[in-house]
Amino acid sequence: MQLDPATASDPSQTNKDDMVSQVTEECDEKMKNIPSYEANGHSTPSGQQSSRPSKLASDTSKSHFEHPMSLDEFRSRAHEAVDFICDYYSRVDSLPVRSSVEPGFLHKQLPTEAPQQAEKWDVIMKDVEDKIVPGLTHWQSSNFFAYYPCNSSFPGMLGEMLCAGFATQNFSWIGSPAATELETIVMDWLGKLLGLPQHFLSRKSDGSLGPGGGVIQGTASEAALVCMLAARARIMQARPSADMAKLVAYTSDQAHSSCKKATMIAGITNLRILKTEESAAWALQADMLQQAIEQDLKAGLVPFYVFATAGTTSTATVDDLRGLATVSKPHNIWVHVDAAYAGATAVIPSMRHWFDGVELTDSFSFNPHKWLLTNFDCAALWVTDSAPLKTALSLTPAYLQAKGNALDYKDWQIPLGRRFRALKVWFVLRTYGQEGLQKYLEHHLRLAKLFQGFVEADDRFEIMAPPRFGLICFALQGVGKAGNAALLEAINSSGKVFMVHTEVGGKFMLRFALGSTYVQQHHVEAAWAVIQSKADGVMAQETNLM
Repeated sequence: MQLDPATASDPSQTNKDDMVSQVTEECDEKMKNIPSYEANGHSTPSGQQSSRPSKLASDTSKSHFEHPMSLDEFRSRAHEAVDFICDYYSRVDSLPVRSSVEPGFLHKQLPTEAPQQAEKWDVIMKDVEDKIVPGLTHWQSSNFFAYYPCNSSFPGMLGEMLCAGFATQNFSWIGSPAATELETIVMDWLGKLLGLPQHFLSRKSDGSLGPGGGVIQGTASEAALVCMLAARARIMQARPSADMAKLVAYTSDQAHSSCKKATMIAGITNLRILKTEESAAWALQADMLQQAIEQDLKAGLVPFYVFATAGTTSTATVDDLRGLATVSKPHNIWVHVDAAYAGATAVIPSMRHWFDGVELTDSFSFNPHKWLLTNFDCAALWVTDSAPLKTALSLTPAYLQAKGNALDYKDWQIPLGRRFRALKVWFVLRTYGQEGLQKYLEHHLRLAKLFQGFVEADDRFEIMAPPRFGLICFALQGVGKAGNAALLEAINSSGKVFMVHTEVGGKFMLRFALGSTYVQQHHVEAAWAVIQSKADGVMAQETNLM
């Protein structure tokens, strides 16, 4: 061994080496008493030699751990995993869409403790096929028309794979500069694709950084919460802390439950859930909000946040965004627009009229993981001014102080840690391009029109709410709630289609939501055939009961 001249004659370095050797020997001796100790060359407590190979056979003083999966085996198993996924997608449409298992089914099949010894990968994957897949509801099936879609795509999956492989923590700019900067760029790309006003983007028209910008949250629920916290921070800046108990938030009776949950987390005790009317297609109107605000002001309360919806969960209705923002602005009330499902359609210029007035609001969010081919989780949020967001959420202790702190996305969200989610969005945007995404969404909108036509052509059925985007709400006439519930269960039990229901204004209705990644016209036609067939059975049963 060639010695470093700088240390060869340094007695202090020799003493340090002796100390290290002594400590290593002492630790090695103590490790022999630990049952799991199997360092190379040592005996196990039973006196048997470990069968585990070691690369440190010539140096037993060094600690070494062998992972059960080597890089080469990972390469092979990763290929197998991709094959498994491809095989799954090739057969998913033939599987029963809704899982038929009962609660607790998996508890009966798996051990009560993790295995003591490593298990073979083939055994693990067999359990995936035999025990996990039967318990899945197949959201990526082209026969899935329940809830709202949860899109996936192959480019998105590859982005997710790289995200997992890089395994970076991106809470700060220095944590991974590329992750932070790609997210800023991608969110501006996406904002422009939706036609959002310039003040929602991170950069002004001259290229300089502006006060607004976009950030990827996990879900629209998180987006609603962080905006509520920002709104609270903004309204409380010049107020005494006692006014916190006077804060009032507003939303409609058709809004997502995430608004109420946000108030629970943020400690907002005053939430006005305003009643909507069928005559306004269940949309929240400006005059209703104005009346509520005036009443609360007279009572000495402090209105601060409005949760508006573009594409409600039950019927995909759109609130009067322009009117709500106009009413709120004089009172410094933050207006947040939740467009979790419908927001994707703004990619199509002819659909942007649904979002009229968004330029007057403070924040806008939608989920690319719902209808824009990006794997969960991915909720896009834009704000016109990030300062209140940072006021509410920014903490930078000494161990996080570093170059680029002003760009840290940790100050735009609840948790500290964050994934490299921008990668999959970047992959989707580049693989499909703007034209591809527009054609994809237009295809779904045409299928929704097709299904609407099927319902309207069968006089046994009734459209229950104005069709919006890719959602059609309908019901079988003359059989009431019980009959329609029976129809829905018969459809879902067939395994060929999966849908869910909602109730609005006391009316029970079935929801047919388009948006599965690979759905084609023949899937919609087949679904309608199942619905008609099961309706025949329900009608026959109703006739027999008369």
